[in-house]
Amino acid sequence: MARKIKIPNEHLKRYARQEQKRKLNVRNKHMYYLIVCEGEATEPNYFEGLKQDLPKGVLTACQIDIAGTGRNTQSLVDEALRLKAAYEKNSTRPVDKLWVVFDRDSFAANDFNNAIIRCAQSNPVIDCAWSNEAFELWYLLHFHYYQNAMNRKQYQSLIEDNLRPYVGDDYNYEKNSKEMYALLKEHGSIKDAIRNAKRLTETYEDRQDYAEHNPCTMVWMLVEELVKLK
Repeated sequence: MARKIKIPNEHLKRYARQEQKRKLNVRNKHMYYLIVCEGEATEPNYFEGLKQDLPKGVLTACQIDIAGTGRNTQSLVDEALRLKAAYEKNSTRPVDKLWVVFDRDSFAANDFNNAIIRCAQSNPVIDCAWSNEAFELWYLLHFHYYQNAMNRKQYQSLIEDNLRPYVGDDYNYEKNSKEMYALLKEHGSIKDAIRNAKRLTETYEDRQDYAEHNPCTMVWMLVEELVKLK
């Protein structure tokens, strides 16, 4: 009869700790982000650039899917929930973080405000990276802090002014460019953009009249979360 080998108790405890850590690491690798954008190209192109620039191993540990929809405000929230359900139906894991990305543009103030409030009151919460007036404000904050209300035409002109010293006087901003993330990374500062956007956010305190928060962007929250992924 084979002699039964007694395993020391401290070995069993160490094994239990290692097994718990292993299971935790496996769960962490199943982190699933779904980012649903109003624009069909501008925002998805930026986030695809950021996604591919994340530290080595992040895309192995996390799944990050980005969808451009052409929807806005409330209809975008509806579409995000529909996509979440569809993705989960065809996946082996749930969507852990659902983000929506949309602009104020010229949409009715109530539609804009209510979409943001709806996201905050959803269960689970839908994270919301909104901008007032447009996503391009996030680009500008890579260069300077802007606190005056602006419209879309001003965004374009200022983006060109900020980039032409680096890329040439004939540079013209193309809204759906796939190069914006790379240009901003090389010639601007993502750390400055986050800091400037936070500073803008703080000026409005806890006010919920989001349509009046111009300029303001919450894109920094999503970007900061992504760049901190390990």
